[in-house]
Amino acid sequence: MSSETITWQDYPKQDGHTVVGNLKICKGFYSPQLDNRRDLAVYLPPSYADDNRRYQVLYMHDGQNLFDRAASYVGQDWQVDETLEKLNSEGLEAIVVGLNNIGDQRLKEYNPFANFHDGRGERYLEFIVKTVKPAVDRDFRTLPGRTNTGLMGSSMGGLISLYAFFRYPQVFSFVGAMSPALWFAQGAIYDYVTQAEFTPGKIYLDNGTRENSAERMYKLLSQKGYRLDQSLLYIVDEGARHEESAWAGRLPGALRFLLHP
Repeated sequence: MSSETITWQDYPKQDGHTVVGNLKICKGFYSPQLDNRRDLAVYLPPSYADDNRRYQVLYMHDGQNLFDRAASYVGQDWQVDETLEKLNSEGLEAIVVGLNNIGDQRLKEYNPFANFHDGRGERYLEFIVKTVKPAVDRDFRTLPGRTNTGLMGSSMGGLISLYAFFRYPQVFSFVGAMSPALWFAQGAIYDYVTQAEFTPGKIYLDNGTRENSAERMYKLLSQKGYRLDQSLLYIVDEGARHEESAWAGRLPGALRFLLHP
């Protein structure tokens, strides 16, 4: 299936699935940059069917784990759909595009450093920016400008999201990095962020106390000019581990910060 022949279908409501709200699935979406296919899931806000408004868009990695416990490969999900259905009452709405990972390719695709273990993150980000985003903007009522476009992930997904914020400043204006794997590639992300130009926007960063800390990155971003509770939010979750249930628990606060006008 090419980006020119996308077919969107309703998510199958089968036993065991935990999806709520309006979720569409695109089966086997092709990446010319990576020469592979993956499913995409598109969550549409509650008001989407009622009028002709356009919406900000959040792209998220590890799509299998975002909406549906039955589809998750770890038996837990982020509850992105449940969270956004609730935040709708606060006036916060967004389209969320979940990109499934490809099992044995996940580490390479979420690794932006080509000289370290065959990193293919540059090609993966080009896939999002040049193939996925144009298709989503074409087929859904989006606000396509950078002000209304963000990226979010956890662990390696948090690493590639943070990298993308500085790599594509013309595309993304907000980013969420939950429990990011900042240690990866011998901490190459620190030098990258240090040398990158300041990018206006919002950065959400967190970690649990039972996993690696993101405090060093928080301090680096603060020195770079990002201001706490304005353009930067750093959360330390007492007792939290490196797992989906922890990210689901912190997701409402993260989305309130990132999606609020």
